[in-house]
Amino acid sequence: MERSEPQRPGGIAPTAVFGTVGAIVLVDAFTKFLAVDRLVPVHMPHQVFGEWLRLTLVYNRGAAFGFHLGPYSRWLFIGLTAVALVVLWNLYRTSAATARLRVVALASIAGGAIGNVIDRVRWNRGVVDFLDLGVGEWRWPTFNVADIAVSVGAITLAAVLWREDAAAARAASQGAIAPSADGAPTAS
Repeated sequence: MERSEPQRPGGIAPTAVFGTVGAIVLVDAFTKFLAVDRLVPVHMPHQVFGEWLRLTLVYNRGAAFGFHLGPYSRWLFIGLTAVALVVLWNLYRTSAATARLRVVALASIAGGAIGNVIDRVRWNRGVVDFLDLGVGEWRWPTFNVADIAVSVGAITLAAVLWREDAAAARAASQGAIAPSADGAPTAS
């Protein structure tokens, strides 16, 4: 009797997925360590590429773009991150074996989310941000490697999910997939 290999989400070995998450967390932690160690004092810009790219140490107690929910922001964002990680895990588990880009996007979002939640758990100063882009007074909110991973992963995931929905709608309109009595798709 031959044993069949279980389907891997995205066709990617779980060790590679968790390795991607871990690599993002490690790079984020290392760059934040360097920022805290070398970019002092806080809020003092260090020019890298003129005014376009500066390194400026900032502690962000809010969420993206400094969104703040008062004195309980830290705990609310920790809780929201835990919920988001559960949702990401469920999306990962239900990913088709052919959904490679979807799985990579999920790993990127998870790695970034974990990187930022580590800062929230370890101290009440906030998340370490240090990448400062803009021209003169026109600046993008300061961010970090974890923010890049979350943003790129989220944009990629949105595109992948949109493409999956569009393909399912095309297939349904061509009669390739019809809903069963319980609403689940079945081949016609």
